[in-house]
Amino acid sequence: MLAMEMGPDGAVVVTGRLDAAQAASAQAFLDKIQGVATLDCRGLEYISSAGLGVLLKTQKRLLASAGKVRLAGVQPHLRDIFVYSGLDQVFEIDPAV
Repeated sequence: MLAMEMGPDGAVVVTGRLDAAQAASAQAFLDKIQGVATLDCRGLEYISSAGLGVLLKTQKRLLASAGKVRLAGVQPHLRDIFVYSGLDQVFEIDPAV
């Protein structure tokens, strides 16, 4: 299960699992975001390759209009996925608090 909602500080709060089953709904939500999108990932438990694809597609779209995706509160086990895949070079990633 995945939940995405706008937090009080303007960040997108992501909780649950971002996998193939949730990719379409996550993409639909993120397609509405413009500018610099901060994703609060403190509640993100798991991300699959399909989830990474959603983030990459969003990053590409936002970069084309001078925006970007920032990931905040990324848990260590998920940060490892970004590092191993080289995506830590694509996204600005702030560690978990």
